[in-house]
Amino acid sequence: MLSAWQGRIFAGVAVLGVTCVAVSHGAESAAPLKLRFGGDQTQTRVVLELDQAAKADLVSDGAADGHVVLNFTQLKVGDDLDGQGKGMVRAWSMEKGVGKVKLSFDLARHGRIKRRFLLPPSDGQTVYRYVMDIEADAGSAPQQQPVAPAPKLTKANIAAPTMAAAPVAPALLADPEAPPPEAKSGLQKISLTDAVVTPRKRENKAIKAIAPTVRKVIVIDAGHGGHDPGALGGRSHEKDVTLAAAKTLQARLERTGRFKVVLTRDSDVYIPLEQRVKIARGANADLFISLHADSGGDPKVRGATVYTLSDHGVDRTAHSVFNGGFINVQLPGKDMSVKQILLDLTQRTTRNRSGAFAETLLEHISSETPLLRRSHRDAGYMVLLAPDVPAVLLEMGFITSPEDEGALNDSEHREKMMGSVGDAIEAYFAEPQPAQVAAQ
Repeated sequence: MLSAWQGRIFAGVAVLGVTCVAVSHGAESAAPLKLRFGGDQTQTRVVLELDQAAKADLVSDGAADGHVVLNFTQLKVGDDLDGQGKGMVRAWSMEKGVGKVKLSFDLARHGRIKRRFLLPPSDGQTVYRYVMDIEADAGSAPQQQPVAPAPKLTKANIAAPTMAAAPVAPALLADPEAPPPEAKSGLQKISLTDAVVTPRKRENKAIKAIAPTVRKVIVIDAGHGGHDPGALGGRSHEKDVTLAAAKTLQARLERTGRFKVVLTRDSDVYIPLEQRVKIARGANADLFISLHADSGGDPKVRGATVYTLSDHGVDRTAHSVFNGGFINVQLPGKDMSVKQILLDLTQRTTRNRSGAFAETLLEHISSETPLLRRSHRDAGYMVLLAPDVPAVLLEMGFITSPEDEGALNDSEHREKMMGSVGDAIEAYFAEPQPAQVAAQ
């Protein structure tokens, strides 16, 4: 049986070993490849997969009449498309217009589109993903839905350019939300929810059963503590605001029932930095987030930043692994060069995941707090060194700024801020995690 560490190593190898065929498309417009849904009757994520980046204007968020409308100006389809939805979405349609393509969703209950953003290819994903989160209004009840007819076949295929399908490892193809594809390769003349780039029968029940039952492990690290107060503000210490935020985020995540939350500290005690890394690795964490408050000499400087591991930090990890440091891992094999390659592959996958979460996190918290210029940075902080745990360090604001310090100590702001962090965590795990599936 593979250890958790070995599973992560071979997961990284499986993802990084996928060979993608380079495709050249014109920069003038993107072609939609697939539309998929995830979530339930209270919160539904819609993901439109594209062969290149695209932007959309939100015409209607759905709050007024239950009809969400977005206009894409750089999207091409061969003809109008439509299909059945899932969760908050009863049905969808994509209509060609003059200089635009209109994507519409009919909602199954009162709600609205809360956020939308574009994710570039990363960590095993070879496509762009235009992500839309739709949430139900508090207290609204699902509307009675008639029995859905069979998915409608469209009369024309998407006008996608000729492209070669990238060979994909079988374990990475599992998509519990997609219906069975036709027995032909390439994009077919059916609705987007049925379109896939390679044939595969949908009978892998093992992966389908795993997804909704396994709780993700989130380790939350409240920075500093005990004899280490951290940065000092006009009326507060960093160690106190980080602990309050950590407990608020813990409560936010545990309410969902989808996460197991571990705190590196739950009181005013000091935990050595290397011990915080050991806690994350010992818990087999799926994500590690360290909460801090920044400081500076100018009280006018304010805003949040997110740090991920730097190249220097990667070297620190390797030195610890191979020179008897606090990161103790058992790499398979006896050849040192092979061990170094395996460690490098694992670190690369972990850094890709950390970067993807950092971007998602910034997207969500930007609505609750100002961001420092160049808000995604890298550093060799010790708490980020775990080679097999995606990790970020969030500086929630400047405790030396009167505005930020006031916000950090305000319980209402703290609830909103940690609510947005929780939203980012949910959004991150709503996206497919191919390496984890491969490991399983």
